[in-house]
Amino acid sequence: MKSWNPRASFTRQQNAQLDEYQVLLRHYNRAINLISRETEDGIAERHILHCLSLTKHAFPSKSHLVDWGTGGGLPAIPLALCFPECTVFAVDAVGKKIKAVQAMGRRLGLTNLHPWHGRAEVFPHAVHYSVSRATAPLADLWRWHAAAVTSLPDVLPAGCWAPGLVCLKGGDLRDERAVLHDTFPGLTVSQTPLEPLLGRPYFAEKCIVTVQAT
Repeated sequence: MKSWNPRASFTRQQNAQLDEYQVLLRHYNRAINLISRETEDGIAERHILHCLSLTKHAFPSKSHLVDWGTGGGLPAIPLALCFPECTVFAVDAVGKKIKAVQAMGRRLGLTNLHPWHGRAEVFPHAVHYSVSRATAPLADLWRWHAAAVTSLPDVLPAGCWAPGLVCLKGGDLRDERAVLHDTFPGLTVSQTPLEPLLGRPYFAEKCIVTVQAT
């Protein structure tokens, strides 16, 4: 299987914004713990490319996404850049992280990015999709999603993610999936390995997990 480069299909402006975001992320990480200092030299692969794997399918125009536990805006900021007609909420309980995401979003001109400071359990907005990057167990992510979800008004365009949870995970997920199924029976769960998709050894134990109501 030929490896896939998400950025090959982006506009020149989007790629410039992604490059600027890497610089901003490194800058703010010096003062705030947004990502591990040990991974700063690998931001392009370990953080940006990892999040861009979620662009393998589209999020439909005018849909609303929420990133639970956004940290340094991952994956909220890359998704807001790539899907400018979507509304992207970036949620985190740590105020200084949200302030950093707000500042980076302003610098990047992301009017569709809406950072929100608070606990996921009391998030007040309605969304069609939830995304996350190794933030919480699947059962917790689905609980937050189920409390915030609303239905898309139109027929889903071809090539889009099915509405639900689309998250980045790593390692052995058997226990997480078992708890999810025990807590919320009847869900459809799938895993897509990232190493064959992206062609990078770093992603050997990483995958995209999708969860939908049946």
